[in-house]
Amino acid sequence: MKINKIIALTFLMVVLSVVSCSDEFLEVAPTGSLSSNELSSEAGLEGSLIAAYSMLLGRGGFYSDSSNWFWGSIRGGDANKGTNAGDQSQVNEVQAYAAQTTNASVLEKYRAVFEGVARSNATLKLLQSAQEGVSADTRARIESEARFLRGHYYFELKKNFNDVPYVDENWDEVTPVGNSADLWQFIEADLKHAYDNLPGTMADAGRANKWAAGAYYGKALLFQGKYSEARTVLTDVVNNGMTANGQPYDLNANYADAFRSPNDNSAESVFAVQAAAGTGDVTNANAGLVLNFPNGPGAPGGCCGFFQPSFELANSFRTNGGLPLLDGSYNDAGNALADDMGIESSEAFDVDAGTVDNRLDHSIGRRGIPYLDWGPHPGKDWIRDQPYAGPYAPKKFIYYQGGIGTENDASSWTPGYTAVNYNIIRFADVLLMLAEAEIEAGSLDEAAALIDRVRERAANSAIADSPANYEVSTYGSFGSQDMARSALMMERKLELSGEGHRMYDLVRWGVATQVLNDYLNFEGPKLNAPFAGATFDSNHDEYLPIPQNEIDLIGSDILIQNPGY
Repeated sequence: MKINKIIALTFLMVVLSVVSCSDEFLEVAPTGSLSSNELSSEAGLEGSLIAAYSMLLGRGGFYSDSSNWFWGSIRGGDANKGTNAGDQSQVNEVQAYAAQTTNASVLEKYRAVFEGVARSNATLKLLQSAQEGVSADTRARIESEARFLRGHYYFELKKNFNDVPYVDENWDEVTPVGNSADLWQFIEADLKHAYDNLPGTMADAGRANKWAAGAYYGKALLFQGKYSEARTVLTDVVNNGMTANGQPYDLNANYADAFRSPNDNSAESVFAVQAAAGTGDVTNANAGLVLNFPNGPGAPGGCCGFFQPSFELANSFRTNGGLPLLDGSYNDAGNALADDMGIESSEAFDVDAGTVDNRLDHSIGRRGIPYLDWGPHPGKDWIRDQPYAGPYAPKKFIYYQGGIGTENDASSWTPGYTAVNYNIIRFADVLLMLAEAEIEAGSLDEAAALIDRVRERAANSAIADSPANYEVSTYGSFGSQDMARSALMMERKLELSGEGHRMYDLVRWGVATQVLNDYLNFEGPKLNAPFAGATFDSNHDEYLPIPQNEIDLIGSDILIQNPGY
């Protein structure tokens, strides 16, 4: 389902404009709008639901969509902000774990996600007065989809802001912040309802189905450390799950297939943000990722050099005997990747000769390696400010040269508006979540088999004409639970890099302070980026500040600022 945001916004305005009055002669619908009776028809309910789906794309800004490329990946050490110090300078402080309560981009994210909550609630409210012609099955499906979306939006608020007020469709009671368990309870209830009540297949490929809800429900349980419950749900999803268009879940043959629009809604896509190009409105495309292209002559997108993968992430793909270096020695001088830092594109450069995981060159653009079908990455000529953010470029979610005009929308200021879907959950993620639950249950052989399934696909994902030396092997078994945990954590880092997960994983595992301070100490001295000299403070930097604007509007008795801000 490629969501048309224009239609969605129209329905939202209609929903918000409906009023009632005791005097019948005053009950005049606003010009160009629908009456409350029309909105409670099946078409009206579907339109309201589409408006709720549309907020997965955010509000058209760079930081409000569901990809969390900045909030999850940059804050988690996958990448640097990139570009230069003056471009989008308001987010420099966020990257340095020094966000102010008045930061405009933090406010953008907060308001966009709560708008998603409001639209989901508006749909559920309309259902209470649904016309008699709306069948019971249709009512149940729309309710379950809307509750799934509300669960998603509150999950977004929980992992970024921690405790926020909870409001349901009745708007008659606000559950104030200060009790994390309460918010998880509501998220769980919505996602479980969707899992229990949604059908396995849907009319549109982009809608949430039973199995997407199950994967998300399992994820919510995992985030709370409810491993036994998560194991049960995720096992069901892995063994029986299928996409909304009826494909049994499976990994795509090639790792890169998940990041190109012709493969949208594939067997690996569990739940995705639907993006479309060429609709007449670029906000239907993947506007949240529009900054994240190489910057230089002949580069796809042509702008703007954001989201540059970190040295630390690139080094993590080093292998020894086909396995990652779980002890962290990938950053040691003898293991770190050779890079072209400070080397002009006109000068000679030799690609690193050591063995690396194939996924390195599906995930990170580096000098001398084919950059999709655009030819070899030229190095510094495609980097906006190398001393500021390093030598690497993002590679996932980039349109192909052969897809110009179909995979991207060039009708605005940049051709970087793409039609590629962003997978909020893909099947590799589900396999790794189940592996984590198996590890905590002590089922190490089962966990190894799940992790190895992901690694086997990586090993078979060739990069044509690449001069790099690729080697990926499987674990087979784990000698201890601690080793299994280390392997799982590394596998999520490698498999899901740049997809908005890293920060949230580190926080839920309780290792964010150590890992991110190590990252800052390693990465900071290499660059002139704003995080040089920064520190990550425990019990503070795990979450963003509640925007002061919202506290001023709602009151500090309902909205309580996070600790340390």
